[in-house]
Amino acid sequence: MKHFVTFEGIDGSGKSTISKLVSEKLRSAEYEVVWTFEPTDSTVGKYVQECIRSQSNPFVTSFTFIADRIQHCKQIQKWLDEGKIVLCDRYAESTYAYQAAQLEIELKNPLKWLQDLSLGRILVPDRTFLFVIDPKTSLARIQHRTELIPFERLAFLEKVHRNYLTVSKGKRFVHLDATKPIDELVQLCYEDILL
Repeated sequence: MKHFVTFEGIDGSGKSTISKLVSEKLRSAEYEVVWTFEPTDSTVGKYVQECIRSQSNPFVTSFTFIADRIQHCKQIQKWLDEGKIVLCDRYAESTYAYQAAQLEIELKNPLKWLQDLSLGRILVPDRTFLFVIDPKTSLARIQHRTELIPFERLAFLEKVHRNYLTVSKGKRFVHLDATKPIDELVQLCYEDILL
C-alpha cells in the first residue's frame, strides 16, 4: 500500500476533484485518510497565494512555495507516523512545472535549480499521479471561474505542461489521461494506492 500520494496536473486537469473523491472512497473502505493541498492554508501558504495574485518576483514566489512545503512536510510526516494515508493535491512537481516556466528567462536550467533547492528537504511521495491534458482542453474546463489567476493562460500552461512531462519520469509517476471519465480515474487511483 502507498501511504503518501500526490496528485499533479495543470489547472483544469481534474486532479483536485479526483483526489477528493479518492479520499472519500478510501474513507468509505475504513482507511484513515488525510486530504491536504498546496499551497497550504498556513500563514506561509497564504503568503504564497498572495505572491501568485500579485504576480510577485518569480524567485520570491519559488522560495515561499518551497518554505510552505518544508513546513507542510513536518505535518505530513506526523500523519504518516500515525499510520494514515496522506493524499496531497499539488506538491513539489507543481512548483517545478509552474515556477520553472516563470524562471526560464532568469535561469539557464530552472527545473534543476528548483529541484536542487528541495533536495533532502522534503518528503518523497510513494506515488505521484499526473493528470495529462491538452492545455486548450483544460482552459475550456475552467473558463467559468470568476477570476482566472495569472498562471491560467494558454501560452503559460503549455510551458507548464511540457515541464510536467519532463519532471514526471520514473517508477513513482503514473500518467493518467485526464479526459477519461471521473469515476474511471478515481477507481484507477484507488486501486493503485491499495497495491
